[in-house]
Amino acid sequence: MLMQLGIGVWVSRRIRTESDYLLGGRTLGYTLATFSIFATWFGAETVVGSAGVAYSSGISLRNAEPFGYGLCLLLMGLLFAVPLRARRITTLADLFRDAFGVTVERAAALVLIPSSILWAAAQIRAFGHVLAVSSGGLDVSTAIGIAAVFTILYTAFGGLLVDAITDMIQGVMLIAGITVVFVAVVRLAGGPIDFFSIVTSQQAAHEVLRTPQPWFATLEEWAIPVLGSVVATELVGRIAAARSPGVARTSSLAAAPLYLIVGSMPLLVGVVGPQLMPGLADAEAIMPAIAHSILSPVLFALFAGALVSAILSTVDSTLLISSGLLSHNVIVPVLAIQSERARVRIARGGVIVFGVIAFVLALRSDGVLTLVEAASAFGGPAAVVLTCFALWSRFGGPRAALACVISSPAAYLAGLALDLPYPFLASLATAVLAFLAFGLVEPRRDKPAPTLTMRMMDDR
Repeated sequence: MLMQLGIGVWVSRRIRTESDYLLGGRTLGYTLATFSIFATWFGAETVVGSAGVAYSSGISLRNAEPFGYGLCLLLMGLLFAVPLRARRITTLADLFRDAFGVTVERAAALVLIPSSILWAAAQIRAFGHVLAVSSGGLDVSTAIGIAAVFTILYTAFGGLLVDAITDMIQGVMLIAGITVVFVAVVRLAGGPIDFFSIVTSQQAAHEVLRTPQPWFATLEEWAIPVLGSVVATELVGRIAAARSPGVARTSSLAAAPLYLIVGSMPLLVGVVGPQLMPGLADAEAIMPAIAHSILSPVLFALFAGALVSAILSTVDSTLLISSGLLSHNVIVPVLAIQSERARVRIARGGVIVFGVIAFVLALRSDGVLTLVEAASAFGGPAAVVLTCFALWSRFGGPRAALACVISSPAAYLAGLALDLPYPFLASLATAVLAFLAFGLVEPRRDKPAPTLTMRMMDDR
């Protein structure tokens, strides 16, 4: 932790412009972009959250992690990466400004900010779990507080430039740490055959207890990570930081299978967890608890470092994006701020404010996956609908886009308040219908999407 904070302070001296701070100067090549996307996407929910769910209820279609988020990366590479990078945007709200106007840009920014803060809260909560288990004496609330202070300092100093430098190391540490725990658990179970025998028996026990679920509920579970996150602002930020559209596309496609392979290991450890460590009060603590109990101090340090790396990479992106949306898309244009130093200072201030908010949410949350699902569901439907129309259609205008931005999160919040069964699907349907209804009474937009020739020129 101290080493990474030191790197952040050192690199901060090289930050001169808003682009340096928020996008690392758009210099990420294939290797850095791939590991940056993988490390950003591979957060606490993949290690702590999915393992905890598998510990409690096994593997089922009810739980889309890591498969839903892996599919999300694949769709980003196949459909969105090239046209998004070709636009040379800084934040996703920039795309909405170019397509629908300034009002939609600012409204979208204010809707997307809560999603990033919720995602940051999930990472801070998981960070607290790691510190609590590692210390052996800290209670979770105190550990979450320490985690919040550190992540705020780390992000405020370095920006995406330090994240790009450390993501490669973090990605390698992450893969090594998760693999060490997985191999140790397999050996503890008696070898691969006995391990998968335990997986099968535990799955069978969960299947007996599991009640049937309506297919609409399963669709809701999978739509949240896939459609709710395919144009998540954190992922779009990494795409925008790539050196070219080709790098953005290839890196997303390479990160998807890497994410699925590494993300399946905590899932399997969680399934066998009840037999190896029965009676855990907090199911989300299964991965740190198993690592702490069966690994040597050196190997546990490797695992803890890997998990911290995953968390730092993700929380850095979420706090940067939320701050960037507020500073770049709202404060700077409204106040007409021209000084690059002032822009960077405002962005850093936003990181601190949103970090404090994320800390409060982390303390009040029921769990890591709860925060992540809320992050994907709140602003995701409006974002994916507007992105599709902005990139590939001239249908609809400012009123249609504004109706989409306002009605979609309102429908999601209403669904939660009324305890409706499928709030995300209702929010997605509302976003589509609102845009179509208002788009029918608006003229087609004049501004065309970038042509293939423009994208090829930018790629070169």
